[in-house]
Amino acid sequence: MKRTLGTCYYPEHWSRDIWEEDAARMAALGLTWVRIGEFAWSRIEPSEGAFDWAWLDDAIEVLGAAGLKVVLGTPTATPPRWICDKHPDMFAVDAEGRPRGFGSRRHYCFSHDGYLNECRRIVTDVAKRYGRNPHIAAWQTDNEYGCHDTILSYSDAARQAFRTWLRARYPGQGNDGDIDALNAAWGNVFWSMEYDAFEQIDLPNLTVTEPNPAHVQAFRRFSSDQVVAFNRAQVEIIRQYSDAPISHNYMGRITEFDHFAVGEDLEIATWDSYPLGFLEDRVGASAEDQRHYARQGHPDFQAFHHDLYRAVGKDRWWVMEQQPGPVNWAPYNPAPLPGMVRLWTWEAFAHGAEAVCYFRWRQAPFAQEQLHAGLLRPDSVAAPGFFEAEEVAEELADAPDIGNSQAPVALIFDYDAAWAWDVQPQGQGLDYFALVFDLYRAFRRAGVSIDILPPTQRQFEDYRIVAAPGMMTVPDDLKSALTEASAHVLIGPRTAARDADFKIPVPLPPDWPALDATVSRLETLRPDMPIPVSGGGQVKNWFEHLEGGAEIVFTTGSDMPIVLRSGRTSYCGGWGDDAFFDRLVKDLCAQADVDVLALPKGVRVRDTATERFWFNHNPHDVDSPAGPLSPAGVIRQTLADKLDQVGG
Repeated sequence: MKRTLGTCYYPEHWSRDIWEEDAARMAALGLTWVRIGEFAWSRIEPSEGAFDWAWLDDAIEVLGAAGLKVVLGTPTATPPRWICDKHPDMFAVDAEGRPRGFGSRRHYCFSHDGYLNECRRIVTDVAKRYGRNPHIAAWQTDNEYGCHDTILSYSDAARQAFRTWLRARYPGQGNDGDIDALNAAWGNVFWSMEYDAFEQIDLPNLTVTEPNPAHVQAFRRFSSDQVVAFNRAQVEIIRQYSDAPISHNYMGRITEFDHFAVGEDLEIATWDSYPLGFLEDRVGASAEDQRHYARQGHPDFQAFHHDLYRAVGKDRWWVMEQQPGPVNWAPYNPAPLPGMVRLWTWEAFAHGAEAVCYFRWRQAPFAQEQLHAGLLRPDSVAAPGFFEAEEVAEELADAPDIGNSQAPVALIFDYDAAWAWDVQPQGQGLDYFALVFDLYRAFRRAGVSIDILPPTQRQFEDYRIVAAPGMMTVPDDLKSALTEASAHVLIGPRTAARDADFKIPVPLPPDWPALDATVSRLETLRPDMPIPVSGGGQVKNWFEHLEGGAEIVFTTGSDMPIVLRSGRTSYCGGWGDDAFFDRLVKDLCAQADVDVLALPKGVRVRDTATERFWFNHNPHDVDSPAGPLSPAGVIRQTLADKLDQVGG
């Protein structure tokens, strides 16, 4: 498949007399896609039942006449004021009981039936009007589910919906549910928390001390299911009127809902990539790395999400919003190093993206995002990102296509586990994403390409290593599938530590087939008290005391086992620092016959079906095994070792 470029455009923000010029410049730049409409509800329907379609009809025709393909967004992320006045209780409520009201965006509760009906209505109207329009080549539902912490709502609507959800989860006679089954599953005998009826169950906030973790985990699962249902309602409507593929644009390090479950209803997964904003805001990088990568972004964070959303999209995925310059929302907002916009684009293509779209076409001179750079300045003069996009477009015209291939290593990512770690971290600042990302980074530092898989995966043919660290609840059939796989399997820490109702199982974890290993107790570690590992590296954050007759592979300096192995299954009882995880990854790769590379700091590779891509995320020149790399340099190397340097 040929890779393409695009941008995000807001014709309602600009004078009508420049639309043709904008469209012509987009086409001349080499863009294919233009996303529009996702925030335009107030202009489509200024008051209830009074529609103004003329401007949107016109904008779509102008873009299409220039040869551009339109991605049309449903406008449900920004309900206009009149809808909020009509449904004054539609706002999400935070954990402190405060409504999150009108004045920005994403101001709705997923559980509010009145708002859901408004969404069904507007999506139906939009889909009917544009479903067969020849210029509408794809759709986007809503915008950035989960952005601004908007998944969890403690509203009255959520409370009633949660009770209904619980009745279905613990069914009894008829539709009443079995409250005794719920009490037993949650262990409500503890602290006399037993309920007599589902109507007594509140949401797990505003309690004197921590609520029952089983209660909180159930609420997290419910909240995710509400997002899935909300998205599905829109998809089902669009499909009645259009054959174009449907997408949603996810975010970086958002784990409050199950992206795989949402993705089951979509043809394409997209995500919004902001490497510099995320470095300060979400990566968790050290102060040293934040300085080193301040203008480049972390070398693994974007790659992780590329691999994640490739799985969510079932191999069809895009970057819907690519940072082209400084953003406005991070703690610090530097400009990208020259060449980085180009590198970020090629990196996405190397990981299998079909399209990369830059946010946005022109920088807005007003409102909340007026300091967020676009491809054009507010005065329509080309910004630096414009010229890098132009360079990529020229390179794509002459470059061979990029074929996807299965990686040798698979990493299972489980949103349910992310919620479980949030519910019971056991140590300050500990979370599932950070653990999985630390292991992912170690494989990347070894030059290994990775596939991320959903927890529903049961087939592992041709993978040499499969890792499932921190996956708190593991179904028996997944245990069996991993045990029977020909791959080397890495589990732990905390893998299979809870059953589906958040109880510690007996036999004690991990209770893994053919692995004689038991976690007898665990401890979490102060940041200033890591445990040295014999031979190099340290265990930080999390340490489990392991028993059993399995082979001891790594130990602490005092000879306590850290990694036990039986056959092709290894259990790691510690959260390693970079040095220890590097050792563990190299050991696993040696066991599984996976080649590793000695990469300089900040250099990463990604293998495709026919090529190896080399990326320099450093602000200085680097000598790599493929040759010299300038700052933000990219090298495409054929599998036959013929080098084809693309402007590196």
